[in-house]
Amino acid sequence: MHFADALTTRTRKTSPVCVGLDPVVSKLPEGIDHTSAGLTAFCRGIIDATAEYASCIKPQLAYFEVLGWEGMKIFWETCEYAKKKNLLVIADGKRNDIGSTCEAYAEAYLGKGKPVDALTVSPYLGSDGIHPFINLAVHNDKGLFVLVKTSNTSSGELQDLPIGDEVVHEHLAQLVEGWGAQHLGKSNLSCVGAVVGATYPEEMKYLRTLMPHIPFLIPGYGVQGGTAEDVKHGFIPDGTGAIVNASRSIIYASKGTDWQEAAKMATAKMAEELQNIL
Repeated sequence: MHFADALTTRTRKTSPVCVGLDPVVSKLPEGIDHTSAGLTAFCRGIIDATAEYASCIKPQLAYFEVLGWEGMKIFWETCEYAKKKNLLVIADGKRNDIGSTCEAYAEAYLGKGKPVDALTVSPYLGSDGIHPFINLAVHNDKGLFVLVKTSNTSSGELQDLPIGDEVVHEHLAQLVEGWGAQHLGKSNLSCVGAVVGATYPEEMKYLRTLMPHIPFLIPGYGVQGGTAEDVKHGFIPDGTGAIVNASRSIIYASKGTDWQEAAKMATAKMAEELQNIL
């Protein structure tokens, strides 16, 4: 199934909640060994706890890469486990390069049979660093999310720089719409998505007008300060077209032995908050 169609189907069945999986061994809750085995158990436990309400899981590659080969083994096993629970899997690696190196990054995460549905990518090298990802995504029914307006405080140092009558992130949004509009699914949404932070709601409102066919991945909800009201303009009128990520507020909702129940309740609460604004 086309990635955007699969995303739309899953969000309608569950919610637009995307659970960011940012596991740190030293922060594992009570009752979980602070080891690689404990990390595996934690990741699977979060998936079990949230799969009823979440549409997606977004493992952040840095937290697995820091553990070397063993961490990457846990990453792939976690992705496979999430797929078995019918969650869409977004690998958050913000990859980018050109030529054969870019093709290798694309094959690594968006290759046929890989338990990853989409990958976050950086657009800093221009279309040369994006087209290899798009080509493979289209071929394998995968997706990608291009960084457009990120949630961090210093994003404006580059993304808000003026260029003529617009700023960089607005120009980039138009490029993303152009790339994505060529690859629409039945949902009238593209396999090419955009990362747009919840911490910039006014910018998000305008960016949605510039990218009507682009699914939004919206970080910054919860601990970073984003709210349901902030993200509502990221959705298209039928209430689809966006997923909203929360990481720490869900996976570390409790450090006690009730961590799974706390994660489940936090996900259910967030799903309800989002449903109320759609």
